Amino acid sequence: MELIGFSASVIMGLSLGLIGGGGSILTVPILVYLFGVDPVASTAYSLFVVGLTSLVGSVSHFKKGNVDLKTAFIFGLPAIISVYSVRKFLVPAIPDTIMTIGSVTVTKSLFVMVLFATLMLLASISMIRKPKKKKEGEETEMKYKYLIILAEGLLVGGITGLVGAGGGFLIIPALVLMAGLPMKKAVGTSLLIIAMKSLIGFTGDLSGALIIDYKFMLIFSAFAIVGIFAGSYLTKFIPNEKLKPVFGYFVLVMGFYILGKELLF
Repeated sequence: MELIGFSASVIMGLSLGLIGGGGSILTVPILVYLFGVDPVASTAYSLFVVGLTSLVGSVSHFKKGNVDLKTAFIFGLPAIISVYSVRKFLVPAIPDTIMTIGSVTVTKSLFVMVLFATLMLLASISMIRKPKKKKEGEETEMKYKYLIILAEGLLVGGITGLVGAGGGFLIIPALVLMAGLPMKKAVGTSLLIIAMKSLIGFTGDLSGALIIDYKFMLIFSAFAIVGIFAGSYLTKFIPNEKLKPVFGYFVLVMGFYILGKELLF
C-alpha cells in the first residue's frame, strides 16, 4: 500500500506541475486512505507537503518571469493570517464529537472529510468548466480590487487551514479576474501564494498536541517534488487546456467516492 501511496504522491506533484493547481486536493485522500493517517493530522501533513512542493514549483516559474511578487504579497498576506489563525486556534477548538443526530455521530474527522469532499466537487467543476477565451490581441488592464482580493485571501486561507488543500483552483481565477494577470503568470504566482500560506499555516500546528512524523513528511514531499519537476517539463509537450478537464472529472469521481465512503459505509 505504501508503494501505491508514494506513486500517488508523484501523480499529485505531476498534476501541480502540469496544470498549476488542483493536484494538492489529492494529498489528504492519499494520506488518509493509502497511509492510514488520521484525517485531522493529514490536513497538517498536507500543508507541509503542498507548501514545500509548490515552493519548488514556483522557483522555475520565477526564473521564467511568471511570478508577480506584488500580487503574491497583496493576496498572500490575508491568506497567511487566515490559515495560521485557523490552524492555531480554530482547528484545536473543534471538539472530537461535534453533534449527534439520532444514531449518527458527527465527529471532527467526519466533518473534515465531508468538507474536503465538498471542496473536491467544487474544484472539479472549476477545472472542467472551459475558461472564457479573450479576443486576439486583447489585454487585461492590471487593476487591483483590494477589498475583494482581501476577502478572497481570507476565504482561501480559511479553507486551506481547515482541509489542508492549497486552493489553487480558487486562487488562479481570482488572480486573473481581480488582478488582471495573464494565465501563465497567475499559475506561477498562485504556486508562490500556496507555498507561503501552506508552510506558514503548518507552523500553527507545531505548538499543539499533534505528533508529527517529519521523516515520513519529507519522503512523501520528495516524491511529490519529483512529480512537479516532471510535470513542469511535460508542459512543453502537453497542453494545459486538454489535461485540466480530464483531471477535473477524476477529482469529481474522487469527491463522490469520499462522500459515499464517509456517509454511507
